[in-house]
Amino acid sequence: MSTPKISVGLLGLGIIGSRVAERLREAGHQVFVWSRSARDVENFKTTPRAVAESSRIIQIFVRDDAALLSAVRDMQPALTSDHVVMNHSTVSKSATLEAAAICASAQSAFLDAPFTGSKMAAQNGKLVYYIGGSSQTLERVRPILELSSQKILPLDGIGEAMVLKIVTNLVSSITVKALAEAAAITQSQGISLDLLKAALEANANHSTLIGMKLPAIMNGDFEPHFSLQNMLKDAEFARSLARQADIKTPALDCTADAMRAGVDLGMGDLDFSVIGRISG
Repeated sequence: MSTPKISVGLLGLGIIGSRVAERLREAGHQVFVWSRSARDVENFKTTPRAVAESSRIIQIFVRDDAALLSAVRDMQPALTSDHVVMNHSTVSKSATLEAAAICASAQSAFLDAPFTGSKMAAQNGKLVYYIGGSSQTLERVRPILELSSQKILPLDGIGEAMVLKIVTNLVSSITVKALAEAAAITQSQGISLDLLKAALEANANHSTLIGMKLPAIMNGDFEPHFSLQNMLKDAEFARSLARQADIKTPALDCTADAMRAGVDLGMGDLDFSVIGRISG
């Protein structure tokens, strides 16, 4: 039996959103899109509201709190009980809860649905979605999510998935900062970074992240897979959550300071592995 073809709305055509849209089109679905950064695309709509009027399942891939809440408020008059709105953007917990409340006021379903994975994962359908919200709603949209993912991880209430996304990015940013420092010390001692790579591959601390980011540091290739400015944004969300609980975060603080220095130097659109080029 063939999979039913449906209309999907997608807001935000950045590194990830554009590739998720392509996965949906390849599966034969009609994709209506809106984005601040790209207009010359198939089925482009001039407003988020127009996207909601054309589709009942909506995926959101925008940059920050303000962009998410602006988009959801614009859609609100067009939302109905038939709509499912999924926020995949990494934003604050408070913005997640506010977006969910706006959707609830229109009787539409909402899923807190951040993801892990960068450009190539999205392109190859290998994202991992963290899902907070109703299990019944998740089952309704699972076939859409499966087109761009290798795993869907149901969690608990709305807001909890976002917290877990934020803290996992905390680990990633600090890991890459430590990796960059290890590379700098290795080179200062006249040792090839190829030997560092070999040593790490045989070490218990090796990870997929190290395997991805050490070659970028070695080659000076900072084509964006996950931008420095987006990682800094997520680090600030983590710091805010920590302050609310009176938790000290010295490792994250120094990493965030280095990332902010890079953004101030005009590196914000490069991959966050460029942190290896930043003092601080």
